[in-house]
Amino acid sequence: MLALHATDPATVYLSVAARTADPAPALLEQALYEDRSLVRMLCMRRTMFVVPRDLAPVVDASTARAVAARERRNLLKVLGEQHGHGEAWLATTENAVLAALADLGEGTAAQLADAVPALRTQISVSPGKPYAATPRITSRVLGVMAAESRIRRGRPLGTWASSQFRWTTAEPHPDLDAEDARAELAAHYLRAFGPATTDDVKWWTGWTLTDTRKAIARTGAADVDLSHGPGHALPEHLDPPTRTEPAAVLLPGLDPTPMGWRHRDWYLDPALVPELFDAYGNIGPTLWWNGRIGGGWAQRPDGDIATHALTPEGRGNEAQAAITVEAARMATFLGDIRIRPSMRTPLERRLATS
Repeated sequence: MLALHATDPATVYLSVAARTADPAPALLEQALYEDRSLVRMLCMRRTMFVVPRDLAPVVDASTARAVAARERRNLLKVLGEQHGHGEAWLATTENAVLAALADLGEGTAAQLADAVPALRTQISVSPGKPYAATPRITSRVLGVMAAESRIRRGRPLGTWASSQFRWTTAEPHPDLDAEDARAELAAHYLRAFGPATTDDVKWWTGWTLTDTRKAIARTGAADVDLSHGPGHALPEHLDPPTRTEPAAVLLPGLDPTPMGWRHRDWYLDPALVPELFDAYGNIGPTLWWNGRIGGGWAQRPDGDIATHALTPEGRGNEAQAAITVEAARMATFLGDIRIRPSMRTPLERRLATS
């Protein structure tokens, strides 16, 4: 794996649990909040990921800096248009946040808004629409500062599945050359997801086509023919893969594996997309059998794991027996924790309430 998708905090833990025989949330929490061997970042495609600390500077230079710059420009535009505030006002507010964190050690968004009155400034969102709102700029300012690695999300309130984080100061990433970083990230991507097409790499990273082509060219990847078009493979992937035994896996919504490629037909029947994806292209919880998506799953309010196979292979006796075992393992892992994906899909909704 290359990175853990972290838009939903629970996905980080569920993705690890699906791939380990004896998952321990406490060890993952230690890596995230104590050892900091894993770093939570807003990066590829303006998406939250958890990446290894050694890779974080590469991700920062190759993708996160550009995302952070866009976030800052967008925030300044809103502040300027609605309040007449500019860069000086925002800089003063950010310095006040850093001073408050120096005093508090860590703090929630609400605590920081109490300490820094400027964070309570309200903005108008979607005026005239049924969903119009006037939220505070607290989350926008903190989000920009986090994207620039000036602050970071600490341990959440409540359980590991909570999305309410405490904030604390962060150390800036080393300053790497952006072009070198893109080449290194492309190599990491192909090592984890290759063979893959240029379009796959471009989609996953969010780069321009020119930057994507340049980065791939520097990886040493060979040109290969894939079932859905020309692609690229690192030298170690040119030999036929080792055959593995069929296995059942329950992956969470937005898991990094199904979100790893732009082209998915080789492991996902296109006819299943309406059931497993939301209207914006986000995948929900998926049920895998023998390396392909065969259905979906959901957690019910009582903690039970409901599964539903959508393909003939997934409904076979061997597959169903393995799925039952894996569903029971996932229910045991979750215990008293209750989860609900932020991007809900038709199948997940039905299973969760059935």
